[in-house]
Amino acid sequence: MLPIQTTAPGKIILFGEHAVVYGYPAIAAPVTQVRATARIEPGDGSGARLVLPDLGRMQSLLEAAADDALALAIHLVKEAAGLSELPDFSLTVTSSIPIASGLGSGAAVTAAAVRALALFLNRPDLATNEQVSALTYEVERIHHGTPSGIDNTVVSYEQPIFFVRQQPHNRIEPFPVGRPLYFLIGDTGVASPTKLAVGDVRRQWEAAPDRFNHLFAGCGRLTEAAREAIEQGDLARLGELMQANHALLQEMTVSSPELDRLVAAASAAGALGAKLSGGGRGGNMIALVRDAAASSVRQALIQAGAKQVLATTLPQT
Repeated sequence: MLPIQTTAPGKIILFGEHAVVYGYPAIAAPVTQVRATARIEPGDGSGARLVLPDLGRMQSLLEAAADDALALAIHLVKEAAGLSELPDFSLTVTSSIPIASGLGSGAAVTAAAVRALALFLNRPDLATNEQVSALTYEVERIHHGTPSGIDNTVVSYEQPIFFVRQQPHNRIEPFPVGRPLYFLIGDTGVASPTKLAVGDVRRQWEAAPDRFNHLFAGCGRLTEAAREAIEQGDLARLGELMQANHALLQEMTVSSPELDRLVAAASAAGALGAKLSGGGRGGNMIALVRDAAASSVRQALIQAGAKQVLATTLPQT
């Protein structure tokens, strides 16, 4: 059997982070410039082995910790496939997506591994976008506490989506992009596990539900307006909505001095709009730019302390 290799992209949340956990809409998009890659090939008779070059780890599946995300993903695929035991294999996972920075690193690694193993087991029915997303979500639950479901959806489907968390099925809607959107992603260099920020917002919401419900509803209205602006190609309006969303996230206390500094620097350098993206308290921010201002905004972000700046494009559809 030939080796099987699959990939999954990073992701950015354009609008609605945190509020999405409480049933309000969010918009997210893939970041295809950074990816997780899973390569699986038949083993040598020593069981299932996990190879993680980025972490300098190589171990058997039996040695993996109970809460190890990759091991959990493998067990979930095994269970979904109805297998009592797995064939021997070696699974190598690498990623160019920064960890704990709001770019969906954990979800992308899991999604790539799930799809690769499903195909290796000759179960293409478990390698569909829907199934990969569902299995990835189960892993995300362990690492993020109460995940919205948006990370696993975007990295599995690899397209921009309008997302609402609801029962019995999440609302997942791809939508047209009226004109190309160019974003710069500035990394603060401050690791910020999503689970901690989400948990802290939940504690604040429980202590002051009226105030936080008002903030969440405001984010929801901005997200609805942003979808319309994206569909119409109204870049100026979209930039204004980004600034307004960042202000609400500041009120939720999920921004940070580093994020605010980068947002301000991007705006001063000519970005149409800028905001934090993801869990906050560190991680990344995003800036909407025109081609003419991209270079100056990038330089401003670096001067303001960005550890790296990625560029990504949402093509017109």
